[in-house]
Amino acid sequence: MDDDFFIHEHALVETEAIGPRTRIWAFAHVMPGAVIGADCNVCDHTFIESGTVIGDRVTIKSGVYLWDGLRVQDDVFIGPQATFTNDHFPRSKQPFEPVITTICQGATIGAGAIILPGVTVGERAMVGAGAVVIADVPSYAVVVGNPARVVRSLPHD
Repeated sequence: MDDDFFIHEHALVETEAIGPRTRIWAFAHVMPGAVIGADCNVCDHTFIESGTVIGDRVTIKSGVYLWDGLRVQDDVFIGPQATFTNDHFPRSKQPFEPVITTICQGATIGAGAIILPGVTVGERAMVGAGAVVIADVPSYAVVVGNPARVVRSLPHD
């Protein structure tokens, strides 16, 4: 592993794919095969499953579980207790192929939001706290509610 990152003594990190200047805090568990980019902040009580790919400068707040099939691009913020899923028809002890879900560059996922499998949250989009995302979110859109609906567009930088 590169020595230019921080892993708290109470974190369990089983991957070697961690970018420089990334910080992983207490009680986080990162499975083998997960990829975490540079300058990320992985807060307490998080879980990152094998097959998850996280870009650079991503913030993952406490209580977030990132499952196999999730693709998080650069500069994403994931708020506390946001929930991701990776199976359309989950059944106990049944094999499945994880569904790919993509959070595009610069997007924000609000606290407690739920992101269903297979959706794409567009570039610099914002998912409001507690929203339930069941379909793709356009770039620069703000979505809220259950199911999440577009309430406005953000200015393009």
